[in-house]
Amino acid sequence: MTNVFVDDQDKAEKFYTDLLGFKVKNNIPLGENRWLTVVSSEDPEGTELLLEPSDHPAVNPYKEALFSDGIPAHSFQVQDLDAERKRLGDLGVKFTVEPMDAGPVRMAVLDDTCGNLIQLIQMTNAAQ
Repeated sequence: MTNVFVDDQDKAEKFYTDLLGFKVKNNIPLGENRWLTVVSSEDPEGTELLLEPSDHPAVNPYKEALFSDGIPAHSFQVQDLDAERKRLGDLGVKFTVEPMDAGPVRMAVLDDTCGNLIQLIQMTNAAQ
């Protein structure tokens, strides 16, 4: 399991499921928030991503610093970066870095609308 801090769990759930293609694995009420995890629809028993509220006072300055410096909070591997860029772009997802070669990978960076930059990578033949 890993986590990504989000400003709004409802908005994050919609973005990560409806647009990125994850599916909800756990959705347990915890006071004002939820224990909300999503998994890859291709590997439902794989790594869970906890969509964790950004409630702690240290979180927002950290997230804002990463975002303003253009540093992704997480990186997800895709099979075809250009096809995924087109699919997500057609759905209105904003990219801050367009697909580009970066050593042994191709990469792009998107805004998850919840305070994070997310990097998408595709392994190239040089990396395999």
